[in-house]
Amino acid sequence: MNSSFILGKLTFDALPFYSVIAASGAAVIVLGGLSVVALITWLEAWGTLWRNWLTTTDHKKIGIMYVVLALVMLLRGFVDALMMRAQQAIAMNDPGYLTPDHFQQIFSSHGTIMVFFMGMPFLFGLMNYVVPLQLGARDVAFPLLNAISFWLTAAGAALVMVSLVIGVFSTGGWTGYPPYTELSYSPTVGVDYWIMALLISGVGTTLSGINFVVTIYKLRAPGMKLMHMPLFCWTALCANLLVIFAVPGLTVAGGLLALDRYLGMHFFTNDGGGNVMNYANIFWIFGHPEVYILILPAFGIFSSVIPTFSQKRLFGYTVLVYATMCIAVLSFTVWLHHFFTMGADANVNAFFGVMTMIIAVPTGVKVYDWILTMFRGRLLFDTPMLWSLAFIVTFVIGGMTGVILAIPPLDYVFHNTLFLVAHFHNMLIPGMLFGLFAGYAYWFPKATGFRLDEKWGRRAFFFWVAGFYLAFMPLYVLGFLGMSRRMAYYDQPGWQIYLIVAAFGAFLVLCGIISQIVQLTVSIRDRACTTDFAGDPWNAPTLEWATSSPPPEYNFAVQPEVHSLDAFRAAKEAGCPYPWPERYEPIEMPRNSMTGIALGAVSFVLGFAVVWHIWWLAALGLLGVVGTVIARSFATDTTRIISAEDVAATETRWKTAVLAARGASA
Repeated sequence: MNSSFILGKLTFDALPFYSVIAASGAAVIVLGGLSVVALITWLEAWGTLWRNWLTTTDHKKIGIMYVVLALVMLLRGFVDALMMRAQQAIAMNDPGYLTPDHFQQIFSSHGTIMVFFMGMPFLFGLMNYVVPLQLGARDVAFPLLNAISFWLTAAGAALVMVSLVIGVFSTGGWTGYPPYTELSYSPTVGVDYWIMALLISGVGTTLSGINFVVTIYKLRAPGMKLMHMPLFCWTALCANLLVIFAVPGLTVAGGLLALDRYLGMHFFTNDGGGNVMNYANIFWIFGHPEVYILILPAFGIFSSVIPTFSQKRLFGYTVLVYATMCIAVLSFTVWLHHFFTMGADANVNAFFGVMTMIIAVPTGVKVYDWILTMFRGRLLFDTPMLWSLAFIVTFVIGGMTGVILAIPPLDYVFHNTLFLVAHFHNMLIPGMLFGLFAGYAYWFPKATGFRLDEKWGRRAFFFWVAGFYLAFMPLYVLGFLGMSRRMAYYDQPGWQIYLIVAAFGAFLVLCGIISQIVQLTVSIRDRACTTDFAGDPWNAPTLEWATSSPPPEYNFAVQPEVHSLDAFRAAKEAGCPYPWPERYEPIEMPRNSMTGIALGAVSFVLGFAVVWHIWWLAALGLLGVVGTVIARSFATDTTRIISAEDVAATETRWKTAVLAARGASA
């Protein structure tokens, strides 16, 4: 039988022996994976892992798995960033230690990972964990769909990781612009990895968006009106509406590019009857709302953290809700500012420039509301609050530089320079990542029952913030000096000092990441000293704190009734934060299912086979997807009942501990 039929384009040359650095990276990935497998085997934890995690439909456990996936991908994406900064610091009149092709792979995988496989999973992890609890719901609207969404995201991330070991990754940047990503200019499998990873994970993301919108509309606690929802739920609602309308745009762009590459079509080839600018338009119709998909939930996190640690109510709740909706709508009116230089009419550029500046208005309103929330508050400078304060200052700087880029004549000067890179990171790192870290520290006690170590949290914060400023502020200067982005080496001596400072900043960020790893380790070791089973360590106002830490599978034994904003604070002020019902009722919950992980596995096989043109394996993968869905449709025993006695025992144990803690504190 012809070997090309069996293995497609896959040959021995796909292994990364062409470069010591690439082989080392692959070895780290392989050895890391084998170490995890060996550790789980040594602990004899496979059964527990399968029953409690891999097949779970519990939104809280799925949320934790999203966060774990995001943190793993953060490490991979940051290593890419560190390698880029180190290369540029030494590559003045010198080729450095990376070949141009390898350098392009690294910046492509860095952008792809950080946007799609770190930021998005981290946000969906926090939304998964927190939104149903804040709504007073038992779960999301479609628990199985939630598990499927996670495993499709994991399958996409796995394809990106596998590209490090078998084959290469795209060199077309995280945006994948044709014609460079067309087959004639990128004949290797790198772009195919990029396309398949985004298509598979994009389906999961869209399903998640639908799931959360339905959850927020349909599963709010009795009495909870939309204007009684915490701001985080509002930002999650707007972000997921954006997901539903924007992410399919990415799927269409990637799908059409795949048709160009696999079937010889010409959607984006000008000489074949297509139009390359169509790709830019479709991609950025997704791409700019994507920025707000990433940032809006972080705004919700800050709106939870700042009032809690200011010991005040959130200032201007209603205004913040409307500002969130305005940003969501306006995010669809600014995409063309990403290619002002394409040659559009001056009036078109002026319109999109004005719209870009207008979106700063509701964003500015939010900043003022957070500042006024802190005004005359009794501020507590715990780690979540420190991340929030750093966000406000840094994000405002990034916003002002965005106004510069919104002016078409100035954009003609700065586009494609490091000024743009500095601005982009200046928005997303404080606007998204600092928010994620604030939310991670804020809700960690809720998820685990113990607090993070504060000392190492502060060290991580200071390393991160100092590293950020040193890593990215020099890039603004380099943009003014005319340095283009994505340069593997250069011949301008005046640039090097700024690139050395930027590399030093990246190493400070590395110290911040190491501090976070130490913080997690120390926190687990000392958890007996920081246990918070009662579940309200911050004296917070919203419903997720009205149950134990970690919450039981059913979240609330009796669904709370909500008649105002900040329902838990209102209950505490009324003197009944933990009411004892006359009796408990049995609770119906979804059973675990292997459908999610099975669909993720066969989707990964399908994607890998398509990348390497192994068509018989692709057919098996497709049959696996269809077969798994059909098999699930025959399942009838999909729920189980938690008895009233079990609920009563769990609740009594928790409330007794709460009363004991109150007595001890009194």
